[in-house]
Amino acid sequence: MKKTLGAVALLGASALVLAGCAGAGDDGSSSETEGAEIRVWLNGTDTPQEARDYLKETFEEENPGATLTIEEQSWDGLVDRLTTSLSSSDSPDVVEFGNTQAPAFTSVGALLDLSDMYEDLGGDDLLPGFVEAGSYDGAFYAPPLYAGARVVFADPAFVTEAPATLDDYIAKAKELAAANPGKSGIYFAGQDWYNALPFIWENGGEIAVQDGEEWDAQLSSDESVAGLLQVQDLMTTASVAPKDGDNAEPWTPYCEGSSIQFSAPNWALGLASECETDNPPAAPFVYALPGMDGDAAEVFAGGSNIGVSAKSANPDLAKSALEIILSDEFQTIYGENGLIPAKKSLSSTLGDTPEALAFAEAAGNAKLTPASPNWAEVEAARILEDFFVKIAQGGDVAALAADVDVQIEDILNG
Repeated sequence: MKKTLGAVALLGASALVLAGCAGAGDDGSSSETEGAEIRVWLNGTDTPQEARDYLKETFEEENPGATLTIEEQSWDGLVDRLTTSLSSSDSPDVVEFGNTQAPAFTSVGALLDLSDMYEDLGGDDLLPGFVEAGSYDGAFYAPPLYAGARVVFADPAFVTEAPATLDDYIAKAKELAAANPGKSGIYFAGQDWYNALPFIWENGGEIAVQDGEEWDAQLSSDESVAGLLQVQDLMTTASVAPKDGDNAEPWTPYCEGSSIQFSAPNWALGLASECETDNPPAAPFVYALPGMDGDAAEVFAGGSNIGVSAKSANPDLAKSALEIILSDEFQTIYGENGLIPAKKSLSSTLGDTPEALAFAEAAGNAKLTPASPNWAEVEAARILEDFFVKIAQGGDVAALAADVDVQIEDILNG
């Protein structure tokens, strides 16, 4: 059963009270490491195995007698699992969550306050947008883990030059689809709200804006509707992706030859460059999505924050693991595998290839979803997925947007 954010807040408040009563040292920890186990939740397969091995080996070397176990979690349903697990007596110690989900947990006491570790974890070298997402009411709870910006991957047999503007991008995708029946000029699955956001933002629209204490949903504004109509045009005329499908692995149709272009976080480069299919396409040509005026478009800033559970049985050891995760050595592994490290000073680890330059260009203009503690509830309710499926199926954009604005406001202001 899906919990509401009200339940999250209640459980989080309980976590704070219980954590305060832990009673083994100043913060509930023991100086003894023998036999202690730290559980780290990492989501999906984005964190390379090399980084996982480095974390486990380094932690166990630095903390003799203690063990670190990485438990991989699925992104699907993560908010509900975290809500339950962070309030339980068997809470994981260190948890990863999406940057848009961070306010749901920083605002309710589910995570330890790490303000006194801010400098040790990277300080002002940390990606500022992610620091903001991981902070609440003046306290710092969750540093960035890694970042990603969406870029466009194109089959070089069809595309060798980046379009100049967003209008050119739309026209090119439609032209490719028309000239190649059965192929997507741009793969655009119906549930894919992440790749729809730039069209809203580039037309001057917003998802929601804060007006005093209230949130005002904006998807039905003239500006947002203009962007949504562009999305519908691409979904219905330039894409053969399922109208009710997700965007979990957009490189798969690329590797299978049914998609000429797709948009995804920069870490998809390796997957699209090493297709395990018969007659795979060449490694993709990569470019930043252009905006209306020819500069890089505002794209969704993907990536994660990471924090320590307020109910960790061994908070000092959990903090030790977090310091390793934010170390230059660990973060360099991210950069060398195409993920944007948590520290600005390590951006050079991405390299100076054309692909890396496209990543940097896109990341420099990336943007986040509304910074509301209740935003995670919007995601958990899959409101945007359902909304864009209806758009992909040819629904009335303005009417659908008006309906979804009501749903978003009900949650953000609930």
